[in-house]
Parts: sequence; C-alpha cells; structure tokens
Amino acid sequence: MSIESNRSATIKDVARAANVSTATVSKFINGTQKFTEATEQRLRDAVTHLGYRADPLARSMITGRTRTVAVVILDIRNPHFTGIVKGANRKAIERGYNLLFVDTGERQSGEVGMLRDLSRRVDGLIVSSRMPDSDLSALRDLKKPVVFFGRAGGAGVHSVSADGKAAAGMLARHLMDLGHRKIAYLGYPLARWDAERKAGLTDAMLEMGLAPQYFAAEAPTLEAGEKAVSEVLMGVDRPEAVVCYNDLLAIGFMSQAQLAGIRIPEQLSVAGFDDIAFSRYTTPSLTTVDMQSEAMGELALVRLLELIEGTLVASEETLRPRLVLRNSTARK
Repeated sequence: MSIESNRSATIKDVARAANVSTATVSKFINGTQKFTEATEQRLRDAVTHLGYRADPLARSMITGRTRTVAVVILDIRNPHFTGIVKGANRKAIERGYNLLFVDTGERQSGEVGMLRDLSRRVDGLIVSSRMPDSDLSALRDLKKPVVFFGRAGGAGVHSVSADGKAAAGMLARHLMDLGHRKIAYLGYPLARWDAERKAGLTDAMLEMGLAPQYFAAEAPTLEAGEKAVSEVLMGVDRPEAVVCYNDLLAIGFMSQAQLAGIRIPEQLSVAGFDDIAFSRYTTPSLTTVDMQSEAMGELALVRLLELIEGTLVASEETLRPRLVLRNSTARK
C-alpha cells in the first residue's frame, strides 16, 4: 500500500495496512492493550513502512499523559542544581520523556501558584523549594506525583537527598585530624539543608569537647562568600578553619581572604559542600564533599516515573556523600 507523498500517514492508513481497526492501532501505539504477537508485528511493520508518527497532543488527550516531567530548581547559576538537572535529563531521555526545567531564582512568593499552573502541563514534578511545610498540602491537592529534593514531606511525599549531616561530620573530623580546634561554619540559614550541615559539624566537634563558631551568609553565592570575610576573620578570635555551606560560598570566601593577605591553607583551611566542577580549578583547589548532584537528579527522575506508573509507594531516600580532599585544607 502507498499514500500520497505530500501528506503524512494517518492512523487510518496504519489500520488499513495492518488489517485492523483504528481503535486497535490507537491502543497499540498508546500501550493501553496487548495483542497477539502476529497482530503487533503487523502493526509495527505498518508503522515503520508508512513512517507514521503519533501526534503528541492527540496522544496526551487519549491517555491523559504528556510524557513530560518538570524539574523545579532554586537557581540554575548554582552548579549543584545544574548537575541535578543534567542527571534528571539523562534518565528522562533514556525513558522517552521530555524534561521541562523551571528556575525559581530563590523566590518563594507565588511558588505554589506557579507549581499549580505547571502541573497542568506535565505528568509529575521534581521540586527543590524553600516553601514552608504549611504549603505542602497545596501540592498534594495538585493530584500529580511530586518528588522533593532534600526535605521530609511526611506521609505520601517522596524525597531524595544526600546526607548533609554525615557530610558535615566528615569535614569536621578531617579538620580536627589536621589539628584544627577553632572551626567556623559559614552557613545560609534560609536553606533547608543548612540545619543538618550545621548539626553534623556541631555533633562531630562535641565528640572532641569542641564547639564551632557560627556565621550566616546573606546568600549561597560567590559574592556573599566574599562579603563574609570581614565578619569571620577580622574578630579577635579568628578561626583556624572555615566550613562553608556550599562551594560557591567557599570559593568567594577563599578568594577575598587571599586578597586580604591570608595564605590558604598555611594560615587558614577552607572547605565547602557539593564538589562543583570549578572547585578543582581554584588556587588552591577546594576540599569539599561530593553531594551526588547528578546521581540525585537521576534517582529523583526514576522515582518520579515509578510514582507516575503506580509502581512506587512514596518514601524518603538518602544518598551517601563522599569526602573530596584537595589543597585548601592542611595540617595546623
């Protein structure tokens, strides 16, 4: 059978070529029903021979599925979130899904409304958010599967995260093994992950009868790291080592400290979290903890698709971080 060369094959053409009904073609293409091997082979042959391509919009109207999922992140300029998107996209491609990512730019206002609008265009969402727990009920009302990064959402909510408390404990013990006793933590209290990193550092130091100094950055950025130097280092009780909430803060802090004449790591050890690619190329290279950004994105995408397909009960999953020793920390 042939069709005119100037038009695309239709579902009727496929049905005629395979000697089946259009309803059978629709069910086969959308995966809603199994047929005999002989029938499915005829359908595959007809689709291939005619070059038939299903209309995604029409298919979504039939199945109620768009085969599109969304990843909502806090700031695409942060390489940690870039890694999450990269990992999620890799798995989405493998599974035949499109990935839509949205950058909230660290804004909380209007977040629930944005997610509500977005949910109408996708089959499910992966969300990194600073929204308060009181807003989680609004997300449940969306009636769409949601996987969170780094938060416990309670019953019916799935989350994927790296163990921030363990990561901070690794850095604390590393610095204490180097002989450091005055250790400061430059945190970002607005971040959900900040509390567990602070707790991990504190608990590890308490085991040695020590306590960290606490400082708060105004943002998790290079610029905020630079601005924090005067507060952290110009006091009378200057720390011997500084652990920063993330690598961006650490890199900005380290750069400004060096401009102030402080030699790193000879006079001050500095460390961060995330193991972003640039941390390898700073001078000195940055000691950090790999928070498994890409693996987190991959796992979140896989779990979201399992929720969409009804094969997963929501739960919390935690990835193990990895200490990455470089040249920004040294023996006291």
